[in-house]
Amino acid sequence: MKQPNPRKFRIPIAALLAVLLVSSGFVMGYKVAQEIKIEKADVQSAQKIIDLQLTDAEIEQLLPNLNRGLADVRELHEYPLDNATPPAVLFNPNIGRTNFPAQKKIEWLLPNKVEMPKDKNDLAFYTVAQLSSLIKNKKISSVELTQFFLDRLEKHGGTLEAVITITKERALAQAKKADDLLAKGTYLGPLHGIPYGAKDLLAVPGYKTTWGAAPYKDQDRGDELATVIKKLDDAGAVLVAKLTLGALAMGDVWYGGTTKNPWNLEQGASGSSAGSASATSAGLVPFALGTETLGSIVSPSTRNGVTGLRPTFGRVSKSGAMALSWSMDKIGPIARNAFDCALVFEVIRGSDGIDLSVQDAPFNYNGKMDLSKLRVGYLKSYFDNTRNETQKKNDQQVLDELIKLGADLKPVEWVSDLPFGGMLNILSAEAAAAFDELTRSNRDSLLVRQNSGAWPNSFREARFITAVDYINSNRVRYEVMQKVNELMKDYDVVISPSLGNNQLSTTNLTGHPAVVMKNGYTQNGSPTSISFIGNLYDEATILAVARAYQEATGFDEENPPLFVKK
Repeated sequence: MKQPNPRKFRIPIAALLAVLLVSSGFVMGYKVAQEIKIEKADVQSAQKIIDLQLTDAEIEQLLPNLNRGLADVRELHEYPLDNATPPAVLFNPNIGRTNFPAQKKIEWLLPNKVEMPKDKNDLAFYTVAQLSSLIKNKKISSVELTQFFLDRLEKHGGTLEAVITITKERALAQAKKADDLLAKGTYLGPLHGIPYGAKDLLAVPGYKTTWGAAPYKDQDRGDELATVIKKLDDAGAVLVAKLTLGALAMGDVWYGGTTKNPWNLEQGASGSSAGSASATSAGLVPFALGTETLGSIVSPSTRNGVTGLRPTFGRVSKSGAMALSWSMDKIGPIARNAFDCALVFEVIRGSDGIDLSVQDAPFNYNGKMDLSKLRVGYLKSYFDNTRNETQKKNDQQVLDELIKLGADLKPVEWVSDLPFGGMLNILSAEAAAAFDELTRSNRDSLLVRQNSGAWPNSFREARFITAVDYINSNRVRYEVMQKVNELMKDYDVVISPSLGNNQLSTTNLTGHPAVVMKNGYTQNGSPTSISFIGNLYDEATILAVARAYQEATGFDEENPPLFVKK
């Protein structure tokens, strides 16, 4: 595909940025741009893009200011900023809340009498809880289990196009350390010796961090270690692979191909946590870390039939992770079931003194919750308006099952009649800022996807979002946060179809947590899903309800036939 000439963008972009500076009341410095002089015609063209109507006299008065400001804008563009540098303004979803309840001791009630399977291949689909019992009771060593999953990754990773780097040396060293500790009587907890995979936007020293994108496929982040990886290291977990993601966290297309859905190899795994969901579903890892900005845990968990937890924004440190949107990015576990997600979440949550958006709220998980004592709502119009009849039937069966479990379901109407499209300019503008250098250097031409909806074009488009509109989008976002919090205060859990309508956009903007899990299949055998939405910082309740649903239905125990017994 022919690439746009960046020079063609130079005049209108410069005019637009200068208009922003002056219209916001800032004239920064008195340098006069030498290479380009902004003319009246430039402003007349640029103002159409930002929905502004200036008179000829106003434009004439504006021109000297624009030309003075342009040099300062260029100076800003020349200043090197690493993707890891956040903006000074931090997003906080916690409106009006000043304290949290105390943390209670969690009684995990882990299974104790788990036996090794007669066929070792069955280990591929054991849960984290089951594998934890095997490790703790020394029925298998971490080295043996790690080698088993390394072999699975070698055997099936290429078929699924789900693996970027197998971290074999690091994994075996970690596994041996876990075994040595256990032999000396030190047990670090449920993740001790358990292998896992991580989306390859998390930095790990000694291994490249590709972000799934050709411009960064050889990127070395030096000594940078993502906080979530460090927390898992400290808990004794064993990183066995860095898994694929759609380039720069969009979709399932990366520089090496398209990650596949193990239920249907003709279908992509969806994204952007494509490799994390695909590898977990196919039994290449017991669990994996994914990230979500606008559906990147929910969508691939749906497509690949696994369970994903998107935590509250600011529950898990993003330090060492690629930044796409500083106010919307979230890191969470993808696993076989909700119980496994709870075990992983307990380890990765909490502050690190680096990501200042993180708050230390309790996680008072109770795996045996009485649903009759909970306030459970469901988005009635969303269920009623689902067009796909199979999906509609599967969703209704979730409600029926929850009623059987004792839940008293109440219909809820979600927030609406708000400029959701305009609010998503927040994501677009922050993403374009995170990858400003990529656009300006024209290295965006190296990305595989080059259509109008792909990042290169989206980053260019976002240059025309004004600072005023970005701020006003955040002001509307504040009102949405108030509306959703007002609605959620009457409910412990709200059930929603996972995809469609504006629930997914809304909760990603407000920062509310969600658990997504399989609730059936389409007519061609691909998984479908349902989502449980919770109050801010209350992952415990939605994970407990999800666990109750899964234990009653067993969908989480059904695995893709192509990868069972292989």
